[in-house]
Amino acid sequence: MWSKRTARVLAVLILGFYGLDVLLLGGSSPWTLGFRLVWALSLLGYSAFSSELPEPWARWIEDLHIVVIACSVVGLVWMTGGTLSPYFVLVPVLPLANCLMYRRSARAGLLSGAVSSLGTFALGWMTEHHLLEALFRMSIILAITMFSTYLAQQVRRTQGSEQEVRLERARRESLELLAVSEHRRAQTEKLAALGRLASDVAHEINNPLAYVGSNVDFVREALRRPGETSPEELAEVLEETREGVRHIRQVVADLRGFARMDVREPTECCLAEVVGDAVKLASLRLKHVVRLRVDVPQALPTVFVVRQRLVQVVLNLLVNAGDALEEQGGRDGEVWVRGLGEEGRTVLLIEDNGPGFAPHVLSRIFEPFFTTKGPDKGTGLGLSLSRDLVAQFGGRLTASNRPEGGARLRIEFPVQGVRRTGIE
Repeated sequence: MWSKRTARVLAVLILGFYGLDVLLLGGSSPWTLGFRLVWALSLLGYSAFSSELPEPWARWIEDLHIVVIACSVVGLVWMTGGTLSPYFVLVPVLPLANCLMYRRSARAGLLSGAVSSLGTFALGWMTEHHLLEALFRMSIILAITMFSTYLAQQVRRTQGSEQEVRLERARRESLELLAVSEHRRAQTEKLAALGRLASDVAHEINNPLAYVGSNVDFVREALRRPGETSPEELAEVLEETREGVRHIRQVVADLRGFARMDVREPTECCLAEVVGDAVKLASLRLKHVVRLRVDVPQALPTVFVVRQRLVQVVLNLLVNAGDALEEQGGRDGEVWVRGLGEEGRTVLLIEDNGPGFAPHVLSRIFEPFFTTKGPDKGTGLGLSLSRDLVAQFGGRLTASNRPEGGARLRIEFPVQGVRRTGIE
């Protein structure tokens, strides 16, 4: 489609070349001026109104515009000498030009080619009065029209393929950026969870560190006073010290394994092992608050996930349960983690005997930034992120209240392939 600016420039050029008509004919000619005016007005009118019309009307207007231009060119050639006119070169060029300029379909080239062919035949017959010569000229225009149509079709296909490649590249880049964004969001929430565990981690490390330090002092004093302490007693103290160091090392290793940037490719994972990793981390927070009961059979079907991310989800749900029970008060808080197989699904339930979810909370629990905790305990992104992470692996995370009281979070994954168990 012509732009309005291009149409105006072409209209000025078309009318400006009227001076050549005057020189060619030896005087002014209202006919050549009229053909040029029709040509120019057709360009201006088409560029001004075609974009504002509905598609069927726009297509008919385009066809009419092409026919008008072709007739104007043929008329101009006829008035300036027919096949001997210096403008005759415009007739065979017209189908190719229209094919390239109006590329939505082949109709533009075919219409202008039909008018140009008939016009060429008429010009040849009227100028030379020779039928075979007129037919020969017309066949050349028809050949040019067919070649132009084919060329324009190849151009459209090439441009369409390039557009598809660009769209596919843009889609792939968008997906990559989205994946990076999700990964960073998951890592941020993971570090926030570690921040909420910080005080419990310090307590978990400080206790063995205290008796490691006292044992080292005891051994040092014993070595200063040989004979006062038996080798067996020293060996027992050193073994206690070794156990304390091993416990500290294990806590640090668990935290480092959870905090590191995980791989992005999902693999088959044993749900019991995933829960085990999460429970080791969550116990730093929960063992002084609630009783944690775990029943996840090893025989459950494997789940196809990124292991560290599912560990993050389970840890987040366990810490949330511990926070709810701590706010409730009392010493009889319990959290249950149960795994079971249902028809075509592997299910993990995380339940507690706390206050459960209030109706207005349950309806918004997975909304980003929605939280009932204080600003020092929650970002409002944990459950939203957990649901997104589970959904990435084809699973679903839902929340409800237990009939007996308390909250229930349910994670379910489809069984991979046809692997099933008899667990219910």
